[in-house]
Amino acid sequence: MTGHEQHDHGTTAAQAGREIAHCPECGRPVETVIKRRKALGVFVPEWVPGPCRNPDCPAHEPSQA
Repeated sequence: MTGHEQHDHGTTAAQAGREIAHCPECGRPVETVIKRRKALGVFVPEWVPGPCRNPDCPAHEPSQA
């Protein structure tokens, strides 16, 4: 594994040097996802919390296999 996986919701990033993101609803750790945003005509990476995989959480998103 190279530390990056491709998903429908973005690219999963390796956690080295970044704080662990947590679900705002249940507080459990979630993966960090890289999204792109455009700034001054250039796409810039933005690290955001990924979807929650806890089935008991109200913000739960089932994995898409």
